[in-house]
Amino acid sequence: MSHFQLALLLGMTVALGPLALDAYLPAFPSIADGFGIPHADVGLTLSAYVATLGLAQLVGGPLSDRYGRRNILFAGLAVFAIASLMVALADNLTSMIAWRVVQGIGGAFCAVSVPAIVRDQVGGQEAARLFGLIGLIMFVAPAAAPSLGALMLALGDWHLIYVFLAGYAFFLAVVLQLALFPRLKPRPRATTPVKTLVTNYMLVLRHRTTMRFIGIQVMCFSSMMLFITHSSFIYQEWFGLSNSTFSMLFAANIGLMAVLNLVNRPQLRTFSSVVLLRVQVVIQFVMLLGLVAVVMMDGPLWAVAGFIIAAVGCQGGIVPNNMANALEFFPHMGGTAAAMLGASQFTLAGAISALSAAFGGEALLPIALSMLACSVGAVLLSLGAPAAVAREKAAEAAAEAAA
Repeated sequence: MSHFQLALLLGMTVALGPLALDAYLPAFPSIADGFGIPHADVGLTLSAYVATLGLAQLVGGPLSDRYGRRNILFAGLAVFAIASLMVALADNLTSMIAWRVVQGIGGAFCAVSVPAIVRDQVGGQEAARLFGLIGLIMFVAPAAAPSLGALMLALGDWHLIYVFLAGYAFFLAVVLQLALFPRLKPRPRATTPVKTLVTNYMLVLRHRTTMRFIGIQVMCFSSMMLFITHSSFIYQEWFGLSNSTFSMLFAANIGLMAVLNLVNRPQLRTFSSVVLLRVQVVIQFVMLLGLVAVVMMDGPLWAVAGFIIAAVGCQGGIVPNNMANALEFFPHMGGTAAAMLGASQFTLAGAISALSAAFGGEALLPIALSMLACSVGAVLLSLGAPAAVAREKAAEAAAEAAA
């Protein structure tokens, strides 16, 4: 199977997450009105999904190592589809949150399988390039998701969004069964008991270099999640934009992600992925610093949107480079390492966005400052990343030579 074909199928699978996150963003006001709740409370349905999407990966990762990527991925698709239909039937906030949690479990089993499949097939710079190609294909989903949600609102109401998500999960199951799994390079399953596999998390936790990259992922993703959680408030309530204009501005973030992803790929022939990562994290920090300055000066929409788009767009290069480095040192525990990465980023980002939704108030400056604070953490971790990778690879080479 060619890298493009593999990336296309895995990108379609990864797209399930952004669709579940972003497609219903334009519907926040409609959901709030329908349930008779404050606008900010709808953000709890997003935070609940994201937090569960993270925690459940801790279970899905070891299970995929033990029972195979296919079985766990298909189980996740089934749970996701059923939960999506139940969300569509929800008639109050509590019910919606509960089924979003179940939906997050299904999404987690799907999400953890994709990077594990990549690590099963390739490693090193090749993995960074494949992650980049997957990201480029996957960017279509978050770019189109708000527009899709706006279309569903025009055709009916927000419930249709979740009916669509259920149908997409079923479609994926058919496509992956026919086109992906029969053509993957065979991978021997782990034969150790699940209890032993779970203890492998300690190996990941004790690996300082891997945990550095997990920390970078958490901080950068948290910054983006803060924007996603509050994007409807920023554009539709603070600046009073329509659903269609909001969708176009949201898509611009993804458009820049795709551009920077394309720029990143040829750079991998000249520079290491960890060096590129450090540069991209610093650029994101500078953009968020600009955002805070503009907000403090009550700047216009074009300036606020410009800095947001530039900062969020940096994820196009950060994500593939960081994921390749985070999984590099665990070639035989790809599912476990990917689960730790995904669980950390989604759980902590979900918690941060939930706290922001609950206590951030109806103001733009706290949102911008929170995004900047997360970026500071990413910068501090990224500055020493190239040296950490060099030390780790030197230690591995010395160990192999001694053996």
